[in-house]
This record gives sequence, structure tokens and C-alpha cells, in this order.
Amino acid sequence: MEDLVIGGVPIKKGERKRVLLDVAKLYDFTDMNIPIEVVRGKEDGPVLFVSGAVHGDEINGVEIIRRLLTKKTLKSIKGTLIAVPIVNVFGFNTNSRYLPDRRDLNRSFPGAENGSLTAQLAYTFMDEVIKHCTHGIDLHCAAVNRVNLPQIRACLDDLETQKMAHAFNVPVVLHSELRDGSLRAATGELKIPTLLFEGGEALRFNEKTIKSGLNGVLSVMREIGMLKPLKNKSVPHDVFVARSSHWIRAPHSGILSAKATLGTRVKKGQILGIISDPFGREKHDITARRTGIVIGMATLPLLNRGEAVYHIAAFEDSNAVEEHVDLFEEHFDSDDNVRFLD
Repeated sequence: MEDLVIGGVPIKKGERKRVLLDVAKLYDFTDMNIPIEVVRGKEDGPVLFVSGAVHGDEINGVEIIRRLLTKKTLKSIKGTLIAVPIVNVFGFNTNSRYLPDRRDLNRSFPGAENGSLTAQLAYTFMDEVIKHCTHGIDLHCAAVNRVNLPQIRACLDDLETQKMAHAFNVPVVLHSELRDGSLRAATGELKIPTLLFEGGEALRFNEKTIKSGLNGVLSVMREIGMLKPLKNKSVPHDVFVARSSHWIRAPHSGILSAKATLGTRVKKGQILGIISDPFGREKHDITARRTGIVIGMATLPLLNRGEAVYHIAAFEDSNAVEEHVDLFEEHFDSDDNVRFLD
């Protein structure tokens, strides 16, 4: 590949440029642009996109990409990094998951040139960014009033995607089939192996999530040959793959008293929480249907019947997963353990 052109801007080998990709205008005729930074090495290699804020209120990915772009190691990159910290610029500026037409961007890919506002943004992103790429990482967090354990979701039937998922180096990898309209499904159609990283909650920075996400992106870049391996490579975390997961929903409306916490192992029949009325008289237990690890949970204790409360992933050895999640959390608790990020 010689000149890479995004938004009409050519980026040559060895160049680093910022591009403002025009998507639409606001009511007052103010331009709305997707900000992009492209880092091209002098040598050919993989072309990796790293995207954040496809859902506009999921801001951990924005910070992960901001920190990624400050790394000195990018000066020796092989191939091309296309960093897109804010895809859904409309939602990001209004603290909203959605676009002004109330559509979910991650259910609107590959989009349509003359479709709805969301479809047009999806089309522009695919046409201007994704079509150039060989690999991808899409950064997400939980929806509002929920929190997720740092995890990778990927279709592990593809061997290159599987390799990337293990290289990301978070303890939990969830095999996830491609969903119609998602960015992963659209890149799958183009044979571009893509990971979805989940961690933390909407509209909040979570330092462990940010550190683990940044470490994961850099680890994948090393795995696919964009960066040189670390000289003093740290011992990798064990990675555990879950082939199934399920949500436990509130059996009754009320106020939640949570008993299980994120990352813990729960047994079939174990009480995960208790829902009661404001007087504490009428109580309803929330129990686990199967043994597994809590990989997501509600953060708002005020529940209506049927609302999702606990996301449980099933593993062959859930005891080992819990142990390694604990070690993973401890690792990112300390500022002494960030050498590998440089």
C-alpha cells in the first residue's frame, strides 16, 4: 500500500496525521466530524483499526485510545494504526448511547449511503476506515446502570480472531456469535478479524479497565507483528474461554441488596441478591441457575421485574477463573505493574 487516503487526506508511509471525517451537520449548521489519527510505519504490515464510543456514552475506550496514541513505541510501528476514539460523535457530545434518530449504531452496520442518519454514519465509517483494514479492535463498556468485568467477546471459530483474543491477555474470553448489524458482523463479511473489548460502565472512567484495555491493544499489536515483542516479556495471564453465558433477571420489582460481586464464582442455587420492598418485609431471592463467574451486573439497585441483574459465564473450571481474575485485578491495582505498557 502506498498512499492511504481517508476523508480525502493522503497519508504516506512514515507519516502520522489527524483527519476530521465529515459526517453531517447540526441544526445550526455546525459540522460534525469523526476525529481520526493515522500512524503509518515505514514498512508495510497489518492495518489495525481501534475504535471507541460506537455507543456514545461508553467512554473508557476513548481514554484507552488517548493513552495508546501517547506511546513512544508507535514510532517503530510496522504497518498502520487507524485510531478512532469517538465513532458516535453525536452520542458522545450528548452523553447518549444513541444517535439523534434514536438508533443504535452497533445494530446499523454496514449502513447505507442514503439511509437514516445512523445508517449514513455507519456507511461512512465502513467506506472511509474499515475497508482499508486487515484487523480490528472495538472498545466498549456496559450499558448505563451496569458494569462489566474486563473481557473479550469474539467469534472464536476464526483462527486469526482466536489468536488475537488470547493475545489480548484478559482472563475471560466469551465466544460470541456475530450479531446482525454489529460492527463485528460487518467486518466479518469483509474477512477482517475483529475483537470486541468490554469493561467498566457507561459515562465513568475505570482505571483497571483502561489499563487492561491499553495493555491488550498493545499485546495484540505485538502478536500480529506491528510492534516488536517485549525484551523482558511478563508471564501471560491464563485465558479462559466461555462458550455460553446468561443473564439472571429480577423475579420481582423492588430494591436490590447484592450478595455476589463482579468476578466472583457463584454456584448453582446460590443466592446472588435479595429484592425487597422499601420496608424490608416482602423479600425475593435471586438465585444462580448454573455455576459460573459473574462477568456483568446491574449497578442501580432499583429494579423492575424482568430487568437484567447478573450476567453469568459458564467455564469448565470456574474456580481457576476466579483465582486468575483476582490476580488480574491485583496486577492492575498497582502503578508498579505498568512497565509493559511503554
